[in-house]
Amino acid sequence: MIPQDPIILLSYINTKLRDHYTSLDQLCRELDVNQAELERKLGTVDYTYDRAKNQFI
Repeated sequence: MIPQDPIILLSYINTKLRDHYTSLDQLCRELDVNQAELERKLGTVDYTYDRAKNQFI
């Protein structure tokens, strides 16, 4: 289960991306997370995924 609060979710996802996953696609596949919903939720706090940096900025 991933955090539901967008700010806590941001920290959680960026930490996972930094420490364990080479891409958002891989993270979503392995954690069984809907990527579109994740991006929408983080978009509500003005964050988007940067593929080159492999993090939400």
